[in-house]
Amino acid sequence: MTASVAAFGLLGSLATGCGSSESAGTTLRLVAPEYGDGPATSSKAYWDKLTAAFTAAHPGTKVEVTLYPWADVDREVTRMVEEDNAPDVALMGAYSDFAAEGRLYSADELLSIRAEANFLRPLAAAGSVDNTLYGLPFVASSRLLFYNEELFDEAGAEPPKTWSELKEAAEALKKKGVPYPYALPLGPEEAHAEALIWELSNGGGYTDVSGQYAIASEQNTQTFRWIKDNLVVPGLTGPVPPAKLNRQDAFDAFLRGDVGMVNGYPSLLHEARAKGMKVGTLSMPVSDTLEDGKIPPAAGVADWMMAFKRDGNREPVGSFLDFVYQDKNLSEFAGRYHLLPSTVSASEASQGPQADPDTERFLDALHSAQLYPVNEPSWLQVSNTIKRNIGKAVAPSADPKAVLEDIAEQAREEKRQE
Repeated sequence: MTASVAAFGLLGSLATGCGSSESAGTTLRLVAPEYGDGPATSSKAYWDKLTAAFTAAHPGTKVEVTLYPWADVDREVTRMVEEDNAPDVALMGAYSDFAAEGRLYSADELLSIRAEANFLRPLAAAGSVDNTLYGLPFVASSRLLFYNEELFDEAGAEPPKTWSELKEAAEALKKKGVPYPYALPLGPEEAHAEALIWELSNGGGYTDVSGQYAIASEQNTQTFRWIKDNLVVPGLTGPVPPAKLNRQDAFDAFLRGDVGMVNGYPSLLHEARAKGMKVGTLSMPVSDTLEDGKIPPAAGVADWMMAFKRDGNREPVGSFLDFVYQDKNLSEFAGRYHLLPSTVSASEASQGPQADPDTERFLDALHSAQLYPVNEPSWLQVSNTIKRNIGKAVAPSADPKAVLEDIAEQAREEKRQE
């Protein structure tokens, strides 16, 4: 995959949306990605339990679930749509191209006002096109900087708050022989996430205040020039060129104890703690030139539930989604995969005396996070362009501005084709 609750108010549990007037014999089709990494953690167990409970509560309605690997689910749903065989509900990484084609129900056609208002604000904003919610956020994550406390202690390094302090810590780690003082995964798996984290920490991002792409902005150019000159060229990012280092490889190296610092999300922290590692978490250090007192948002990522328009399916789909977004069901899935729930009430339910302080920190970051511009129909293609090319901007021989301008031109071309 790839965002305090008090600020939004406790809205309570989700209310029933569209009633229960489903006709007898209705079968809904759900297509979703596989979140597990093997039979023991497969998502199938969760969906089997949930759909059985839903059918017991709605005797006339069944739900068939088809799971695809994350690498395939977007393509498979697109294929089904093109073959005029769209599922009733899909869970995937993008939604806005289908919304732009008029294929999706809006949230107000499916859910009650109370239920629609229960989504965390940054997630609801990212799921909306022209102020109408089409992409229902399901689970999410925010990103924090992880550091290996034992390696830091051995190197005499301090947890960084600024870019210059991050560089100093990386230099101390390198002197102690740490293979990856700072792991910089700008490989094609998820380069757009690492890039956004850095862009935000300098007041930049993928879009400007008007929502237009600003990939080659002055702030972003300064960001990649600093990364290149201060981390990559001095050899502080490890033996693998950033453009070839994928996120999972960076995470695996972190779990081996070969990485001093890496940006990560809750499930990685859980894995590290399970191995007995001592891991600290921080907000991403900020540029030394960032305006004093300015606190940039964390990067957030969400997965999107969407409902395709089909004759006669609006009410059963609404009832099903109402059931999915009940606190107990949403929280069970989020907890199963160490992700964050997308609603105010489920987030509130996950906090309290027994809550993991680190999970609360991720939740706090999520509440003000900046997400990808997924409400742009062109984003799916633009993000692919970023994944393939953004790592080139920090190559020792590269001109970061030229690389970013080339990506920006491709983004403009994709937008023209919307």
